[in-house]
Amino acid sequence: MVDVILGLQWGDEGKGKIVDYFAPQYDVVARFQGGPNAGHTLYVNDKKVVLHQIPSGVFHDNKINLIGNGVVLDAVTFKRECDTVAAMGVDYKKNLFISERTHLILPTHRALDKASEVSKGNDKIGSTLKGIGPAYMDKTGRNGLRVGDLLDKSFTSQYIKLRLKHQKLLDNYNFQEDISSWEDEFFEAVEFLRGFKIVNGEYFINDKISQGKKVLAEGAQGSMLDVDFGTFPFVTSSNTITAGVCSGLGIAPQKIKEVFGVSKAYCTRVGSGPFPTELHDETGELIRKLGNEFGSTTGRPRRCGWIDLVALQFACMVNGVTQIIMTKADILDELPELKVCNAYSINGKAVNQVPFQMTRVDIDPVYQSFDGWQTNISGIKNYEALPQKMKEYVQYLNQFLKVPVKYISNGPGRDQILAS
Repeated sequence: MVDVILGLQWGDEGKGKIVDYFAPQYDVVARFQGGPNAGHTLYVNDKKVVLHQIPSGVFHDNKINLIGNGVVLDAVTFKRECDTVAAMGVDYKKNLFISERTHLILPTHRALDKASEVSKGNDKIGSTLKGIGPAYMDKTGRNGLRVGDLLDKSFTSQYIKLRLKHQKLLDNYNFQEDISSWEDEFFEAVEFLRGFKIVNGEYFINDKISQGKKVLAEGAQGSMLDVDFGTFPFVTSSNTITAGVCSGLGIAPQKIKEVFGVSKAYCTRVGSGPFPTELHDETGELIRKLGNEFGSTTGRPRRCGWIDLVALQFACMVNGVTQIIMTKADILDELPELKVCNAYSINGKAVNQVPFQMTRVDIDPVYQSFDGWQTNISGIKNYEALPQKMKEYVQYLNQFLKVPVKYISNGPGRDQILAS
């Protein structure tokens, strides 16, 4: 049996805490896509930790953690992350496994990412410059190097061959930056990576499932950044939706049971791209301040706005969401009025579907207004004790989305989550 936790917006929904909350109920936590552009924030013993590639179950004893084949792995970032985890007293090697089919991010992938983004000028996508896009391009172009290649004596020659190919592309961009120090770090990290349990991931995880083990598949980014169904081209380079679990771990669709979709009580986005409910006023700035809305990986200020139910309903549909987890509800505590986008007005016509290309149409969000609850909910321990006005807000979401909001996070702590 496999349950899935993934984001329903443009990422940054607070999935790390949610995975950490649910992890004790599972035997295996597995990352199925994305790379070090992910930033899953956890609070362990009141200390903030941001995981980029290691599954969020690493802080739970006796939980198996698997980095799946759908991930692109940056060995340098991974090594730093392991050092952070080790400093907190965790024996990360004990229960951390890596699929041999997981693709590697090379130093030249990072260089290509940077060169490509710079060349776009004002049309930048908003890449995190971590090399994710070029690594996935090599994967689909059948050129990439994988973790399993590290165990072959031909790895260095394979690396040189791919590096030479990348250099020709960099020459076309007139990229002059010296990346020799990046390569030194890379080969040191590669040696570190060789010391891990590298497994045939699809056999490994299906064997656990056949043994009756409970698996939690952990997604990165958000559904609206999916390479197929997101706000293309302002998307990430992988399938961030439930379908990505099957291809990113090597499991069959019928193995998936619950799909937990994570959404903030409002909406944020980092980087470029359409954002119909974005607020450019004092309210948007207040939400950013109260929610500390700055990227956990990049530090970039997040764009903030009201919750978008058109996009959220779309994400629930393509993911087959069975339960919604609402995060950062407490950030709205001070606001006297809340708004919910329940339709798009395009050319004067109300539309309840996400357009093929948001950037080619003028979208005016249609809002439903609610009175704010203006109550500090961070100390509340059960759903019944929530303010009535907040319950009305949640009930409206339930009715519109036709998927229940089953859990509400009312603070950053592990214990600050309510079951409805």
